Amino acid sequence: MSLHPVDGILFDIDDTLVDTRGAFGTALSAIARRYLPDVTPDRDADLVTFWRADVNEHFARYTRGEIGQVEQRMSRANELHEEFGGPVLDDDGFVAWDHVFDTTFREAWNAHEDVDDVLERLLDAGLHVGALTNAALAYQSDKLRRTGLADRVPLLVGVDTLGFGKPDPRVFVEACRLLGTDPARTVYVGDELDVDARAAVDAGLLGIWLDRPGARRLQVEPEDVEAARRAGVQVIGSLSVLPDLLGVA
Repeated sequence: MSLHPVDGILFDIDDTLVDTRGAFGTALSAIARRYLPDVTPDRDADLVTFWRADVNEHFARYTRGEIGQVEQRMSRANELHEEFGGPVLDDDGFVAWDHVFDTTFREAWNAHEDVDDVLERLLDAGLHVGALTNAALAYQSDKLRRTGLADRVPLLVGVDTLGFGKPDPRVFVEACRLLGTDPARTVYVGDELDVDARAAVDAGLLGIWLDRPGARRLQVEPEDVEAARRAGVQVIGSLSVLPDLLGVA
């Protein structure tokens, strides 16, 4: 099965192009050894699960423009410490904490193995390619540069472009404008069903949910997947099938 002809494709970055989940694992392991004496290495995966779940939706509030980047990360850091037995972080304490976290996080950024070949095929086919993210432009531009993707995937829209991010349809429309494509002939690929794929469809794009193997950041019920399919969302387990889905030779 292939989608009708498209002119452009927009990618989410985290856990779509870049293995952010793996990088979180590296960063949080470093945090545990420094700040969480009761957490042994065999429990490090629990830290990643807790961090990515973000049950109080601090990152979501950040994407809506309600709080800043530092505030959302500091709140999540203190909640992590409360859950796993770490000290309360004041402003100065968080600066030191974030230096450990952010340094190791950045050093661990790597593109997923299926990215390079897929990008080459899409670009060789003449498709317009860009990125739309719910994080800050400067931060994500550095991520693309460090992973060797910046020359092929220009970052078009971040959370600071309009002051808010996905799932607001305006960010998808703005990304298409900058990409130079009609939303109806533009694909958006992301690893979250609602914020990425369903939101893209609602904005008039073709939405693809990249459901990579492994633990998801958010629980997705089977009925939600079926509803998304009925709404027009395509579901893939790897980027490697994307060129064939788009009819790229």
